[in-house]
Amino acid sequence: MTLPLLREDSLTTTPGGAALRVSLPWIRSLPLTSLRDPVVTIDGVAAETVTVILGDREVAPEELTEVDGWWFQQDRVTLAVPHELTSGPHDVEVGFGLRIPYLQVSPEGPLTLPFHAKQSLVLDAPHVPAAVVAVREPLAHDGPLPVGLVLSASAFNWTPEMIAGDRDAVDIAVGIVENGLAVEIEAEPGQLWRSFPGRSEADATAFGARLDSAGGRVSILGASIDDWSPEGIRRTDDERFAFLLPQIEIAQQLDARGLRLPIGQAGPALLQRVLPILQETGLTLFEEIQGSQTPGSPQAGTSIDQIIDIDDPHVRLLVDISMFMPAVPETYLAQLEAAGVPAAFIETVRHEWRDPATVGTIVGLLRSGGVPASVHTLFMDMLVRFGRSDAAVIADVLPWVGAFHLKFWDLEDSDGRVSDPIRDLGSLLSGTEFAGTLCSEWGGHEWLDDDPTTITRDHLALARRALNGDTA
Repeated sequence: MTLPLLREDSLTTTPGGAALRVSLPWIRSLPLTSLRDPVVTIDGVAAETVTVILGDREVAPEELTEVDGWWFQQDRVTLAVPHELTSGPHDVEVGFGLRIPYLQVSPEGPLTLPFHAKQSLVLDAPHVPAAVVAVREPLAHDGPLPVGLVLSASAFNWTPEMIAGDRDAVDIAVGIVENGLAVEIEAEPGQLWRSFPGRSEADATAFGARLDSAGGRVSILGASIDDWSPEGIRRTDDERFAFLLPQIEIAQQLDARGLRLPIGQAGPALLQRVLPILQETGLTLFEEIQGSQTPGSPQAGTSIDQIIDIDDPHVRLLVDISMFMPAVPETYLAQLEAAGVPAAFIETVRHEWRDPATVGTIVGLLRSGGVPASVHTLFMDMLVRFGRSDAAVIADVLPWVGAFHLKFWDLEDSDGRVSDPIRDLGSLLSGTEFAGTLCSEWGGHEWLDDDPTTITRDHLALARRALNGDTA
């Protein structure tokens, strides 16, 4: 179930021609202004004009900055083109940039990622909902976990299903508990509610009541701060605080353990400003380190030191075990290989992942232009999302760690590449006073078409065995 961009019913007839309904290929809702420079080609003919249909009017993409609206993750943006089409199948291509307002790459602005899809679509095809996974009995656990450890699951694992929109996002999230996968879940406001980034007390109340009725609770709320406004203006400190505050209020309303931000995004000034609120509400702000970030890395070291200096239980690190990858997933390498990445490079990454020289090899191929455009963003995972340390790298900062993400990409574990990092983490935590959540988080849905319920269930079972020291 890879991130869907076009669905079978995306191509429709309009009074002025045709329209293409495009899904949001991202992990949370974004401002409409995030859509940049859409291009639509049908049967080899590029549309001379592309407009965005908003209600009963059409808006040029460059005029979206004047629109106060958000692209909710479960909704589709409709692109109108002056193509008069006959019934039947048509070869459709769509491309656009997606500006991510919370990921900065330069002082001038945030990151813009390219997206492209090519598909044969039938004009005015009916919508066929995806099959719903049946509810099963809860898992038979392989013994109790070590004292203080709580296994949880992230709604992030169901991102492709969220985007597909065949089921309501709240139904999907609550289904994690109803299906017996976990009692505690991590939830993302930017996936669940159209009221994001504001706070709807009614939305949170209804969600909390459904979770409670199912016997579940929110562990950590996935928060974010859009440092850039929809108009492309960098937010002031007051505006950043105002963006985060409703999410703190939601976390309090849901009686969550706390909320999560990427490491360093809050910054010292905002941390000091929200600390009294965290102390008053009993919430914890978790700052997440993952992939290539380590306590000694330039990307994370200073921010980790700030958390240590604050030394308050309401501000803690969240460690994603993508930092501890012994090897690159074979399913990931298969995607690169199929796209035309050189075989010699694939072999280097496969066999020499933790060799420091491999980083230079990755950067060298990228700079040479040898990475096909179709997997350019996916290729960057090796520099950002995939780490090459072992669990001991966090030993010195462990007293300031409050939670873990048990990141996994697939379940190919014949060489222990999935279970060994979890087992090593369990050994590191043994005898410590750590008491917190270890959350199953699946990152492989960007390239794997697997059922999130099944793969999360199997991963949690694997994680439980590994934490109990089972080497089988």
